[in-house]
Amino acid sequence: MKGPQPLIFELSIPGRTAVSLPEPAVPARELAELFPEEYLRKDPPALPEVSEVDVVRHFVNLSQLNHAVDTGFYPLGSCTMKYNPKVNEDAARRPGFAAIHPDQDESTVQGAMELLYTLEEYLCEICGMDNFTLQPAAGAHGEITGLFIINAYHESRNDKRTKVLVPDSAHGTNPASAASAGMKIVQVKSDDRGNVDIEDLKAKAGPDVAALMLTNPNTLGLFDEHIGEIAEIVHGAGALLYYDGANANAIMGKSRPGDIGFDVIHLNLHKTFSTPHGGGGPGSGPVGVKKFLSPFLPAPVVRFNEATGKFFWDSDRPQSIGRVHSFNGNFGVMVKTWAYIRSMGPDGLRAASEYAVLNANYIMRKLQPYYDLPYDRACMHECVLSGSRQKKSADVKTLDIAKRLLDFGFHAPTVYFPLIVDEALMIEPTETESKETLDSFIDAMIRIAKEAKDDPDVVREAPHDTPVGRLDETTAARKPILRYTAEEE
Repeated sequence: MKGPQPLIFELSIPGRTAVSLPEPAVPARELAELFPEEYLRKDPPALPEVSEVDVVRHFVNLSQLNHAVDTGFYPLGSCTMKYNPKVNEDAARRPGFAAIHPDQDESTVQGAMELLYTLEEYLCEICGMDNFTLQPAAGAHGEITGLFIINAYHESRNDKRTKVLVPDSAHGTNPASAASAGMKIVQVKSDDRGNVDIEDLKAKAGPDVAALMLTNPNTLGLFDEHIGEIAEIVHGAGALLYYDGANANAIMGKSRPGDIGFDVIHLNLHKTFSTPHGGGGPGSGPVGVKKFLSPFLPAPVVRFNEATGKFFWDSDRPQSIGRVHSFNGNFGVMVKTWAYIRSMGPDGLRAASEYAVLNANYIMRKLQPYYDLPYDRACMHECVLSGSRQKKSADVKTLDIAKRLLDFGFHAPTVYFPLIVDEALMIEPTETESKETLDSFIDAMIRIAKEAKDDPDVVREAPHDTPVGRLDETTAARKPILRYTAEEE
C-alpha cells in the first residue's frame, strides 16, 4: 500500500507548467481596457507549478489510496455498496442521453421520455405499485416526498393527523424526514425477535397517526414476521403504511411491498439498481404509490398520448404536492437503472436477491461462534453481529475491529448501528461477491476475534498498514482543515 503522498503544492517548482496555450488573439493591453481596474488581478494566482505528468501521477496516486468496490470488498451494512456493471455506465454516456437538456421541447426528447415512462412501469411491477414519481434526488428526499403525499391525502379528507410511527430499528433518516415534514415522531419498540412489537404498535396507532414508516427487511437485516398484522393495525387506525426501500436488494423479484399492504414506497436507485453509491451522489429516490394516492404525486409526470403516439409532460394535476426537484430528477441515474433492469430481467433480479441473502447468512453462521448474534434467526441481505463479547472481555470495541479490518484490505462494516444493538457489526456482502472473497473476509474477522482475546493491543491500536494510522476523529469532525494554506516563510 502506498504511503502518505505529498501535497501538489509541495511538488511545485517555479517555471514548470502542465499546459501549452497559444497566445491570445486579443493583446493583453486591449483586454485590460475592457475591464475596470479593480477587477484586474495584480499578482498571478498562487497555483502549484508542476508538469503534466506530475499532475497525472499525483492524482492517480491519491485515487489509489481510496477503498472502493472496484478495488475490494465493501461490506457496509444498511447502504448497499454493490458492484454495478460498467455497461450501464456506457448506456448513460450515449450522446442521445448525455447531451440533451431537460428544457428541450418534448418533440426532441421522445426517446428519453419513453425511457422514463417505461422505467416507471418497471418499478411499479417490481414493487406492486400503480404509479411512480422519478423526481426525488435521493432516499431521504424520497422519504419526505412520500410524507408530503401522505399529508396531502389526509388533508384532502379533512383528517388532521400529526404523528408518524417509526420503529426503533429504523434508518436515521426516517425520523429526520418526518420531523422535516412537520410531523411528531412516535417510536415503536422491537420485540425479542427483531420484529415490530405488535402490542406497542396497537397502543400507539391512534386516530392522530398519519403513517408508519417501516423498512422491511429492517435494519437488523430481518424480514418482519408480522407484516400482514402490522398492515391491518395501521390501516385500521386510518393511517398509511410507508415502505423505506433502502433494503430492496433483499426482495427484488421475491416480495412486492404493494402486495403486502404498503401504500407508499421510495427506492434508492443508487443502492439497488446500478449506480455507484457513495461520495455524495448522484442519487435517485423515486416514490411509488397506490392508485388512490396518484393525484398527489409531484408534477409534472410523463404520460403517453395514444392518439398522437407521443409522450408528454402532464402538469394538469390540481391535487399535486408540486415539484420537489428542479427539472425531473437525476436522469443519468435513471438511464443506468433502466439498463440494469433490462439486462437482468425478472430472473436476474430475483437471483440477485437470492444470492445477497445467501451470502449474508453464510457470513452470519460462519462468524456466529466468534461474535455475539443478538437475533438468532435467518437474516436477509445483511446480518447484524455484536462485538459486546470482545468489549466485555478485552475492552476491544467494534470501532477497533473495524480499524483492524483495514489492515487486511477490507472496508469496515457499519458499526454503532442499528442503535438497539450494543457494539453492532452490520455486514452486507451483496450478491456480487464470490465465496472466495467471503471466506477471506470471514478469516480476517476470525483472526481479529482471536487477536482481541490473545493480544488486544494489536486491535486497539489498528490500523497498522494504512497510509495513516488511527486518526483523532473528534478533532477531525470539530476542527476540520478544509483548504491548503501556504506556510509563511
